[in-house]
Amino acid sequence: MATCRTCTACALLPSPLPPSFLRFPARRAAFSVRPLSQPLRAGRPRLQAPPPPPPPVEEVAEEQDATPPLRLLEPPQEDDPFPPEMEPADPDFYRIGYARMMRAYGVEFLEGPDGMGVYASRDVEPLRRARVIMEIPLELMLTITQKKPWMFFPDIIPLGHPIFDIIESTDPETDWDLRLACLLLYAFDVEDNFWQLYSDFLPSSDECTSLLLAPKEDLMELEDQDLASQMLEYQQRAIDFWQKHWDKAIPLKLKRLAPDHERFLWALSIVQSRSVNLNMRMGAFIQDANVLAPYADMLNHSPDANCFLHWRFKDRMLEVMIKAGHAVKKGDEMTLDYMSGVNSKFMERYGFSSPINPWELINFSSDAKIHMDSFLSVFNIAGLHHELYHNSALPSVPTDFVDGAVVAAARALPTWSDGDVPAIPSVERKSAQVLQEECRQMLDSFSTTIQQDQEILDSDVHISKTREIAVKYRLHRKLLLQKIIDSLDIYQDRILF
Repeated sequence: MATCRTCTACALLPSPLPPSFLRFPARRAAFSVRPLSQPLRAGRPRLQAPPPPPPPVEEVAEEQDATPPLRLLEPPQEDDPFPPEMEPADPDFYRIGYARMMRAYGVEFLEGPDGMGVYASRDVEPLRRARVIMEIPLELMLTITQKKPWMFFPDIIPLGHPIFDIIESTDPETDWDLRLACLLLYAFDVEDNFWQLYSDFLPSSDECTSLLLAPKEDLMELEDQDLASQMLEYQQRAIDFWQKHWDKAIPLKLKRLAPDHERFLWALSIVQSRSVNLNMRMGAFIQDANVLAPYADMLNHSPDANCFLHWRFKDRMLEVMIKAGHAVKKGDEMTLDYMSGVNSKFMERYGFSSPINPWELINFSSDAKIHMDSFLSVFNIAGLHHELYHNSALPSVPTDFVDGAVVAAARALPTWSDGDVPAIPSVERKSAQVLQEECRQMLDSFSTTIQQDQEILDSDVHISKTREIAVKYRLHRKLLLQKIIDSLDIYQDRILF
């Protein structure tokens, strides 16, 4: 997924507890959070046993001599200042016992239009190699392998605890999210565990946008029967799992993890919307694992992402890196590409959609087709069918019109192609008009108009998060249909004779 980069592990020295406020609030999800006047520190003080005395200075010096740290990861010095584009966002680390620490460079965590996000705190010039902006050690993550034998990190489940029997009962092929949700719930119950602290900054059930938490009436607002039915099945799957293991006489140490099915649904929604899959070394094995990575989970999705994740095997560190050749301006949002998929897939797992998703599809039933090469040339769209992009360097229609929705139109519209055979303008216009009429019929099939949906979202009347994202989803489908209609108007005006 990414290019490798050599780094050494941090020396694990005891230190006093950090100040009593967190540097980094939580992630991407569109929940209401007060804008921060300054970044929060990473951690709150908790009572714990005093650390043992530090190792002898000779041993520390000997270990450091064997693996000298890279200069970019050293604290700033007057005679060799830290590169400005890599200035640490927080020189302090969050420590739990002797756990290693998370660090961020040149970024800040702020509230944006889609909730909490990661933003550049200074300009970064494009370089020929990737640039690290975050380092999250394995000790702060919740990790479970995808295949048996189950291996966890950190290994916080004691022998004989009933939560392991629940994890063991899951299907290895399909239930990765159920296993990770169980591990997350258990971590919340472990005293002084990092996730017990980090949970204060996760969205609550009222703030979470996952459709797993949506009542049936909110799912009907989607006006997408297939998606609504799918989410009802997912909800029932989670409830059945909870009833099988929790809705009975069980020990209190297990009951308190998920006293009701709403608690389990919330944990499952957190897992699905914030986890990543990594190929990582677990003991002597290299396995695929599902991981909840704090701080990195605040990176929002973009099809034109400027960051990627890289797992550093040597010292078990997850790096967030700026892609090579990408210039980043101060205030730009740092984003990841979650996956290439239609909006319904994003809604299933993450609880969001986009009106300019370049992978969105519309199913046309008409036999009408337009000439593919002619349509692409009008909007300066190039590349193979699965790699289409807008070449903004060439003059064409106004650049503020061409976006991901036009690229989606190029993929979704029925097209024909026969080498260099030009399109016949009169036939092309007729085909375009037929396709436009089908788009208008699709728009008329909705119970509301674009303007009415926008009024619902802009009104002062409080609506639940799940209803809000359901209205946004159907609005985004309508906006795509309208964009296709407008694109076909421009296409008809620009067909070459």
